[in-house]
Amino acid sequence: VQLQASGGGLAQPGGSLRLSCAFSGFSLDYYDIGWFRQAPGKEREGISCISSRLRREFYADNMKERFTISRDNVKNVVYLQVDNLKPEDAAVYYCARDEYGNSCPTALRYGMEYWGRGTLVTVSS
Repeated sequence: VQLQASGGGLAQPGGSLRLSCAFSGFSLDYYDIGWFRQAPGKEREGISCISSRLRREFYADNMKERFTISRDNVKNVVYLQVDNLKPEDAAVYYCARDEYGNSCPTALRYGMEYWGRGTLVTVSS
């Protein structure tokens, strides 16, 4: 299982970023994948995940308006579009995969088993 997040960087408030999670060693037909973030000094937050069993995506309650998760089955990449960036969006963003393909959306609260290296998002004018 390999996951690698990328696409972070410096963005202005009100701007947008598209983060990518390149994965290998498994199929999203059988496992759930999600995006999480952690800001300095704060607890990890679940943002969104894709359920392999339910064939749909889920979002944390406070993440529904500005975050969009999507997938490219050919490229084996999961994306997270973040729009109207706010200073409080600054964090390290991680993608993760679960163990049995049954954790989404509960995993948004409790996390997943396999984690990739995160990508840092900084929001500043």
